This record gives sequence, structure tokens and C-alpha cells, in this order.
Amino acid sequence: MGLKDFFKKQLATVIDWENQQPGVLFHKYHFTSDEIKNRSKLIVGPGQGCILVYEGQMTEVITEEGTFDLSTDNHPFITTLLKLRQLFESEHKMRIYFYRRAECVNQHWGTSTPVKYVDPIYNFPVELGLHGNYSFKVTDPGAFFQNVVGSRDEYKTEEARELLQSRIPQTLAAHLAAAGLGYQQIDAQLENISAQLSAKLNETFTEIGFELTDFRINGTLFDKDTQARIRKIADVTADNLAAAQGGLNYVDMEKLKALRDAAANEGGMAGAGLQFGAGLELGKTMLGNKDADVDPVQQLQKLKLLLNEGIITQEEFDAKKKEWLSKM
Repeated sequence: MGLKDFFKKQLATVIDWENQQPGVLFHKYHFTSDEIKNRSKLIVGPGQGCILVYEGQMTEVITEEGTFDLSTDNHPFITTLLKLRQLFESEHKMRIYFYRRAECVNQHWGTSTPVKYVDPIYNFPVELGLHGNYSFKVTDPGAFFQNVVGSRDEYKTEEARELLQSRIPQTLAAHLAAAGLGYQQIDAQLENISAQLSAKLNETFTEIGFELTDFRINGTLFDKDTQARIRKIADVTADNLAAAQGGLNYVDMEKLKALRDAAANEGGMAGAGLQFGAGLELGKTMLGNKDADVDPVQQLQKLKLLLNEGIITQEEFDAKKKEWLSKM
């Protein structure tokens, strides 16, 4: 250490957090050997706070802006010169940690791995990815410093995001299982899920000193297997609706599909010596043979289904339609 550095070290100093970066939550003030002299000045700016660690113990948490006098046992020249046995190094060390008191807003999050749960309605496994944004602030800087930051020189908002994202999958999976929400209901319930998930996460986060002030789920994405299951259910549902409109049930609709496939298969019905018109004969299973107790409107609906499925031709449909219309 040069003579200039020695003299500089002996003087009281003015300490403040200059060039505060928006992505930094905690920042240790760097001072040579941390032997801050008595009566040094500490400036805490707007949106900032400060934690003082003196002789290895957290002695004060400053939660408002202003200028403060620092009290230490390091007196200019005297303390250093008396520490000859310690190579002129004082044990009265003060470490100063500034922290961001202002709220951190519009932070983005997303699940790195899908959330897995069982759909309570259809009872199949679901893998769900989510993303959104959140805002948070340090509410108990002492607890956060002791439980999370420790003796590190810096702690960034991206590390807080990793801490948050590590808790989301398990918490969300447990919530979805308890809420009994099927995949069809999730997008409509995003606002409620966001609020409930925020409250659940805060039960843990407030214990370590920070709080989610806003938490939102902006979008969801099911994995490929789940999407395939959903499409299959959607197809069955659509078939059920189509069958109902034609006065049929799902089983009848499947029979219609079988007739359609047989009618369209050149190596099937045609190979057996049947023409495409034979589909009308096969369709009698659906249309019924007794005219007395049959509703013509329902029969016309079934005829339309037979036509749409390619089981009968347009000419056959028109002829049968004319026949049923005559009975109305």
C-alpha cells in the first residue's frame, strides 16, 4: 500500500449507490478492507434501502432515503496505527449492502418444463406449459438478505425470477388437481388461477422477505401428446353433435362411417359385385323399413347424413327425399 493510499484510507468518506442498475436487487459497496471510518456519510437515494453489517453482524436496516452518519470504532490514523500486531488492519469492519426498495415491474416468466397433472374430467395425463409476467418488491430486506443473498456481493432480479419459476410447477400442479379444472376450462379461468396461484406462492415468499405484487398467466401451451388427445375428443364430440342433428346416436354414426368406407373402397364392396348404389340398401339399417311409425323429418335428416358421408349418391338422395316429402 502506497503512502497516498494509506492516507486516503484514514479519511471519512461519502458512500452512495451510484449508477444503480435496474437488474440488481442487492449490491455491496466496495471499500478497501471495509475499514470505514467513524462519521462517514451514507447517502440512500429514492427507491433504495441499505443494510449495515458491522463486525460480522447485521446491525441496521435502513428503509428510507436520506443522509446518515455512520458510527464505527475506526478512528482516522489512531485505529490503524494501534493495530501493528495485525499488520495495521482493523477488525472493526463494516460492510454496506444497498438494495432496491422500488418495485420490480413487468418481469417475464415461463415454465422451463411442462406442468404435469391428470385431467379430472377425461382422466388422461396432461402436460401444460405456461408463461406470463409478474411484479414484486423486497418487503423484508433483512430476511431476504439473511435467507437468500447471504454474503454475496450482488443479487440480480433474474435470480429472483429463477427462484420464482422453481416454485411454480409444483404449486400449479397441486392447484389444478385440487380445483378440478379440465383442460377445456383452464383458458377461461386464467385470471382466477393467476390470483390463487399468486396467493399460494406468497405464502412461501413472504417468509423469505419478498412479495409478488402482481402475477399474471398470459398464455398456455399443451404438449403434442395432449394436443392429439384433445383433437380426438373434439372429433368425437363433433361426431356426436352431427349424429344428434340427424336423429342418430354415436354408435349409429360409426355405422354410417363404416358404410361410407365400404362404399368408397373399390376393393371392398365393388369387389363383392356390389355397386355404389348398394349403399342405399345398406343405409336402410338407419332409415328403417316401417313407414307407419317413422317421422319423415327425421328420415330426411338421416338421408342427408347418408349423402354427406358418401354412402348414397345425389340422385338416390333426391329420389328418396321426394318419396318422404310425399308422406308429409
